[in-house]
Amino acid sequence: MKHIRIDATDRQRAEPPFWLPLAAGLPIGFCMVVLALPALGNGQDLAYRALYLAAYLLWCIPLTFIQRALWRRRTPWWIFAPTLLSVAYVLSLANNVLGTAMALAAGWERSFSFEWAEIFRGIDDCWLALIAFCAIHAVVAYYAELKHEQARTIEAVSLARDAELRALRYQLHPHFLFNALNAISSLVANERNDEARHMIARLGDFLRATLDGSENHEVALADEIALTETYLAIEKARLGDRLLLKWHVGPEVLSVRVPYLLLQPLVENAIRHGIALRSQPGKLDIHLSRHGDRLQVGIRNEGAAAAAMPADERSQPSMLGLRNVSERLAKLYPGEHTMDAQADQNGDYQVDIELPFREAAAPTGQWSARA
Repeated sequence: MKHIRIDATDRQRAEPPFWLPLAAGLPIGFCMVVLALPALGNGQDLAYRALYLAAYLLWCIPLTFIQRALWRRRTPWWIFAPTLLSVAYVLSLANNVLGTAMALAAGWERSFSFEWAEIFRGIDDCWLALIAFCAIHAVVAYYAELKHEQARTIEAVSLARDAELRALRYQLHPHFLFNALNAISSLVANERNDEARHMIARLGDFLRATLDGSENHEVALADEIALTETYLAIEKARLGDRLLLKWHVGPEVLSVRVPYLLLQPLVENAIRHGIALRSQPGKLDIHLSRHGDRLQVGIRNEGAAAAAMPADERSQPSMLGLRNVSERLAKLYPGEHTMDAQADQNGDYQVDIELPFREAAAPTGQWSARA
């Protein structure tokens, strides 16, 4: 049988540290001190008030234990409130007993004879102070649970977002691998064996780079460029001089954070649905620049005219690479990014993206600019 371990934090309510409600109740003790100031000239009244203050501070400790136990067991409010009121009342009676005992021990003169009924009189001040402490404790406990639930919600949302991003990220690998193997098969069928072997070697480099890549959803732009160049080496092996590549990399952009595998699916889309369909060489321009606090990414490629495209290419409203990038950007930068993709009748395609410009850690890869 499989045993499932349930964390105690999942079974019990979140609780504040034991000292926190005690510290929160100190202002009530301060108010009791302020109320005792008029009694400074009367030694007996001052002694009584000092006793009640000390007793209040002492009674807060068992009240905290009791209230935490009731809170931990999720006691209904109609039991919770009367229980605390009753306990506070009993502790207030104990204050009167202590006060009477102190008076008898000190031999203070009293204007009336002692009666046991007096123990039940004049407890309002102490009882109200203890009730106020219980109320403060309840507020502190509720706030601690609220913060705990907010943290759990944020963590759950973060885990869900992470899972969705990973699913989208892993969606690219079989899609790319299928396209690459299909291209290699075409080279072999056309007896272009040297080019096929070269492409297989480049494919191995690219897969090694992706498998050894960061598990983070964002990387430095320099690392993303290095990975994209590894992919472009594969396409160069397949297309040769038909692929005319131009990088335009502005200053101060290599350390900016970008989504992992941002450029590769866009470049793959530009080559597969544009340049590869041409009978003549086609240009692929990649623009990376900074504009204020925004990173601008532009990818433009020449393609085949719509009339010359295969029917399946013309009817495909959105390609996997573009859709994948769009969904990942929406999850990584909600409300902070723009993405625009459009084509013209000549088959030329343009993708423009704007992202927040945020510095990343030092890039781990090596980038060699290609003119």
